[in-house]
Amino acid sequence: MSLRPGFLLLLLISAATYGQSGYKMDFKVKGLKDTTVLLAYHNGEQNYLKDTAKVDSRGNFSFEDPKSLAQGAFMLVIGKNTLFEFVLGADQRFSMESDTADLIGHMVVNGDEDNKLYFENANFIARKFKEADPYVKILKDSTLKPDAKKQAREEFTKVSTEVVNFQNDLIAKHPTTLTARLIKSTKEIVVPDPPKRPDGTIDSTWQFKYYREHYWDNFDLADDALIRLPRPVYSEKVKDYFDRLFLQQSDTITREIVRLTGKIKKNPEAYKYFVWLCLNHYYAPKIMGLDQVYVNLYDKFIATGEMDYWLPKKSKQDIKDYVDKLRVSMIGGNAANLIMQDKDLKAKSMYDFKNKYTVLYIFNPDCGHCREEMPKLVEFYNKSKAKYDFEVYAVSIDTSIAKMKKFMQEFKVPFTTVNGPRTYVGHWSKFYYAETTPSMYVIDTKHKIIAKKLPIEQLEDFLTKYGIIQQNKKPNGNKGT
Repeated sequence: MSLRPGFLLLLLISAATYGQSGYKMDFKVKGLKDTTVLLAYHNGEQNYLKDTAKVDSRGNFSFEDPKSLAQGAFMLVIGKNTLFEFVLGADQRFSMESDTADLIGHMVVNGDEDNKLYFENANFIARKFKEADPYVKILKDSTLKPDAKKQAREEFTKVSTEVVNFQNDLIAKHPTTLTARLIKSTKEIVVPDPPKRPDGTIDSTWQFKYYREHYWDNFDLADDALIRLPRPVYSEKVKDYFDRLFLQQSDTITREIVRLTGKIKKNPEAYKYFVWLCLNHYYAPKIMGLDQVYVNLYDKFIATGEMDYWLPKKSKQDIKDYVDKLRVSMIGGNAANLIMQDKDLKAKSMYDFKNKYTVLYIFNPDCGHCREEMPKLVEFYNKSKAKYDFEVYAVSIDTSIAKMKKFMQEFKVPFTTVNGPRTYVGHWSKFYYAETTPSMYVIDTKHKIIAKKLPIEQLEDFLTKYGIIQQNKKPNGNKGT
């Protein structure tokens, strides 16, 4: 599918050059000569080449273009090695001088306040790391008792506080610089102690709610420069936010994504990246049922034309084709009936089963993984069919009846097995998405899909827990506590 890492290249390169004021960056690095330097930039989880320059015999080289670059973190690269990194903010005309003996420590910046702050912060951090190192070694020494570490802990705390104060001061005095925005974006949220209720008790969920509510206080999702940082902080934070702080339920996650896009939409570059990031995150989710988020995002942002300002028609169609495959077999949706021929060429309908559950199992006789999994399913069927009141409708996707028969004989398959291509209702792939085999769907007595893509090892646990949930439902259909 197009909306994968390869497509990110197209998406982000289109965003890497805009504006008309241009850039001119002059460098002089003592100890460097007669080589080629690459100007590269970070973008999400990838790095891309932007420009090249020849270094003269005195270490001078320049990069220049009439079009400005998108703000973010850039790097100078020689061969496969990074010379050093710097930031590119609003002012893109400046010069830098340094020495290969200590590129960061000897850095002198002229004409750009942002990089002056960037290297000032880098050098300050380096000094403090060196100062804290002996205390860190003591604190990591497992042979020492806590009392012996007391002074080291106090000194380390003192150094850490100096770093925090230095960076907070930089952010307060230069809030609009990219350096300040970069530093701020990595700051953790400080969660206060929970307030006491009038009766003296506290809400055990208060701190969690506070943390989630203030999660984005230090990180502006609408700032597209934060996409182009040395570490993919933007994508890391978005994934962490949805994976860790929300109930893994498609409707809940979709609502929150839509809410956040309302704040991001003012910046088209950040808007498209955020939507793309969420789409990719739920393209093939590990948690069952969250592919519904992908479908929801397509309906909200792609099908409506919201993303037409950057998304090519071919990519849009590719996404639609994938969504169409997903949509026919979503959890909670109707499970289409399949009527296919068995080994004796007799028609077998999946709807003929009157059991509490039907396990639709799609496999390929030539698939190595299918050969590993089928014995597990046969064993579970023989052991637990009566306990859970289920039946299996196994669909062989190979055209050969002979292969299917041989497979059934080899693994002593006791349940209904049919040949997918010999169908009376249309190809199975029109009704169930199973591009990899084996694929499993669990269907209830009302022909609703209640699970899919379950490993056989999890089938018993699922049927047990699902049965408990159904038993705990109130007579009116609402869930109990």
